[in-house]
Amino acid sequence: MSDATAVGGGIGVAPYAELTFDADGDVDPGTQDAVSALEATDLLVFAHGWNSDRSTSTRLFDRFYAPFPGLVGPGVRPGYVGVVWPSIRFSDEPIPDFDPHGALAEPGHGTALDPATLRALGEFWPGRVAELDRVAELLEERPESPAAFTEFGALVRELAGVDTVDAVVAAGAVGAAAVPPAVPAVPAIFAEDVLEVCRALTEGLVEAGGQPGGAAGPGFSLGGGLRALWSGAKELLRQATYYQMKKRAGVVGERGLGPVLAELAGRRPALRFHLIGHSFGARVVSFSLRAVPDGARYVKSATLLQGAFSHYSFADRLPHDKSSGGALRGMQRKVDGPVVACHSPYDSALKVFYPLASRMAGDSAGLLGLDERWGAIGHDGVQAVSGTPRLTLDAALRAGVPQAGCVSVDTGSVVRRGGPPSGAHSDICHEELARLVVAAGRMGR
Repeated sequence: MSDATAVGGGIGVAPYAELTFDADGDVDPGTQDAVSALEATDLLVFAHGWNSDRSTSTRLFDRFYAPFPGLVGPGVRPGYVGVVWPSIRFSDEPIPDFDPHGALAEPGHGTALDPATLRALGEFWPGRVAELDRVAELLEERPESPAAFTEFGALVRELAGVDTVDAVVAAGAVGAAAVPPAVPAVPAIFAEDVLEVCRALTEGLVEAGGQPGGAAGPGFSLGGGLRALWSGAKELLRQATYYQMKKRAGVVGERGLGPVLAELAGRRPALRFHLIGHSFGARVVSFSLRAVPDGARYVKSATLLQGAFSHYSFADRLPHDKSSGGALRGMQRKVDGPVVACHSPYDSALKVFYPLASRMAGDSAGLLGLDERWGAIGHDGVQAVSGTPRLTLDAALRAGVPQAGCVSVDTGSVVRRGGPPSGAHSDICHEELARLVVAAGRMGR
């Protein structure tokens, strides 16, 4: 019995298989064989965003896929694929109606790392036990010492792998053409004074509702208030994992998922593919489009759920730099159908923290002061792509979506629940979103 078959036993839809990749985008051969053996007319391929273990991703796939058998038309035989890749979810980032009671970090942990998150960090950054133990100690003790923050910042930089030029050059979207021409030696959020970074992130937590009691508002003073900044320090650690996941997602998509799907499409030309991705998983499936051969028409739709990448990614020209395009410019034309970007104003992770995380690429003049250049596609949809319609979810479900090109759908009517710091970022298990995928792929009754 293959690994994918064994795991698939907990999934309520069939046929189902999981497709597993490592951090370098190498596929597990057994899972690839299992996916290749699925009998279907249409293959739904869903890449998770952040999570900490395989059981979490499998339960997410089960929940999201559950409505599909009752939604597709009689001539459609769907096959279900879950794309599993190494990512991490801090246990204080809840999935509404998903996490069992008591599974999340206890409120009393404060800035300390709960045991589940510390274990997950150890798996995410293997071989870094000493560094992680010291990071955990500092977050628990919260010393009122600038030197302690300096030490913490150095540890986070080391964990994130930004102390070498090579690591930073690889930080952008995969592929030399997508890397800005003037990438500095160290991403700005790691190079700035660590106290100022932690101040900015603490203020971001206040805006997102994640700082109980508003202990450190926009006007607070550093004098005598260093303990408050450890909330921002914990957020800096979280952002370092996002930075690593962003790099991995591009690699897994372009070097892993894309070639695997292209190979399968070559052997089974009648098979129709429908890509679905959540958060950084939306980046995985979007970057897989780079591996679609010119003229190929096997990808029939792509639905991006709260995508954690730039809203300018598909643009031919950037509004603030007409000489450059987005990292995925023109990739929507690789899809023989629509690219649907779902966005919600209730997603604090993308509204507040994604713009701060964007400075990790080092292409900002400063850490503070947000502007539209750094927006996420899951916050306000596709930007700077001519002719992209903007629809409400109700309108998209009532009248359908365009047959091709980019379309932005405001899903805030259902994607609206979730606590700080990530807000509604993971509130994606809704029948309405399944219906949207079906509509985009022309699979309905």
